Parts: sequence; structure tokens; C-alpha cells
Amino acid sequence: MIEKFEVQEEGRMRLMYGAYISQIMRVRQLRNDCLVERGETPRAEQSSSSVLLMCPLPQNINLASMMTLISDHIRDKLKELYSHTSRHYHTLNHIEALLALLSTYREKFHDPEAIEAAIWFHDAIYNVHAQGNCNEVQSAQLAGSMLSGLVDATRLKGIQVMIEATATHTVPDELPSSEVVADAAMFLDMDLSVLGAEEEAFDEYEGAVRKEYGHVDEQGWREGRAAVLRGFLDREWIYHSDIFRGLLEEKARANLRRSLERFGGSVP
Repeated sequence: MIEKFEVQEEGRMRLMYGAYISQIMRVRQLRNDCLVERGETPRAEQSSSSVLLMCPLPQNINLASMMTLISDHIRDKLKELYSHTSRHYHTLNHIEALLALLSTYREKFHDPEAIEAAIWFHDAIYNVHAQGNCNEVQSAQLAGSMLSGLVDATRLKGIQVMIEATATHTVPDELPSSEVVADAAMFLDMDLSVLGAEEEAFDEYEGAVRKEYGHVDEQGWREGRAAVLRGFLDREWIYHSDIFRGLLEEKARANLRRSLERFGGSVP
């Protein structure tokens, strides 16, 4: 048992060390760019510490924001999934849009690195023929297997629960702390931000989702989509956080009503 633990710990430390070196290299590149802007040419053999001393980090760069739980290897594997030809909305563009929102509101999150991980994994498994929350459960399981050893058990559980919550976009009860609850609320709101987009962008989103469900006949699509729209409109609030309620609630409800009318459904 001790030997097994030591092997697991050594593997975890190797992964963490690799991530640390990756961060150092990113910092070095920033400093080298800074030196180039000053008209200087940094030598390839410079150590990261010497580069730090020669050129202070620009004030608009936050070192904490550069930390990530998603290694290049994990990112490449996930990119393959999101690039599948069957996807039209749940693609890398969707992930990049959420990452951009995370960057904008990063200071509002208690654990932005966990949110970044949840963003990357939340639609990793996307089978339009799946029933119930199978996609979300399998996406959470994938996060568990790929992040195991990189994230402590409590933190990983929070990431997985947030991923599973995208099935209903309601904040789950089983989160470990009020901080994770607040982060989950913002995460779920970001995932639904497209509902509050401008009309043209919202219509493009609905068209892309329709393509993903191209196997469904028109009547079945209209009935199923109308039920989803009505479900959101029946809620007291579509968005959980004050930030997104203020930004998008009104526009989202207008889009949903307009779409529901187009499908011939009764508007609440």
C-alpha cells in the first residue's frame, strides 16, 4: 500500500512539476516580448529568473490568471472532441466564448482555475441521441479521470458537480462551500449567456443547435424546442447571479418569447 501511494505521489508531482515548468515558460515568453518592445534581444540561454529581473511584468498582466489546471495534453484531447463534424454550436467557439467571459469576470470567482476546467469539460461528451443527463455525467466522469492526481478530491468533486449541473442549469445542493455555490451560479449563467445575445446571434445559435438535431423531424424539433424555451421562461429567474440578471435577463426573455412564438407555442 505504501509503495502504491509513493508511485501515485511521484506521478502527481511529475505532473505538477511539468505544469510549473509550462507556466515558467509562458512567463519567460512575456518577458522576452517585453524586451523586444524595448529594442533588446534576449538570449536563448537566459534563465527565467534573469528575464524576470531584466524586465518587470507589465502591470496589466495578472500572474494568477495564467495558472491553469488544463495541460496542453488535456487541451489537445478536448479540442479533438469539440472539433467533431457533428457539432455546430457545442464547438470550440462555444468554449472560447465562455473562456472570454471568464477572463472578463475572473476577479468575481473564488476559484477561476476550477471554472476554467469546468468550461473545458462541460460539453466534452455530446451525443444528441443520449437520454437525460448522460452527456453531462459522462463529461464529468471524463474530467474526473483526466484531472485525477492534479486536483484534490474536494476541488475535483466541485468541478464534476458543476459540469453535471449544466443538464438543468440549476445550482446543485451538494456543493462543498458557499464559495463554490457562488462560482457555480456564475458558471451556469455564462453557459446560458447566448440566450441574452443580440437577436441575430441568438438566431444563429438556434440554427446551429437545429443542425445538431438534424435527425429529428421538424414537428418533433418544434415541440421539443418549445418545451425547453418554456421551461426557462417559467423560471422566476433565468440567471442565478446579480451580474448576469442585470446584463442579460431582460434580453434573454425577449429572445425566448420571440422564438417560442415562431414555433407556435403559447408564451407565458
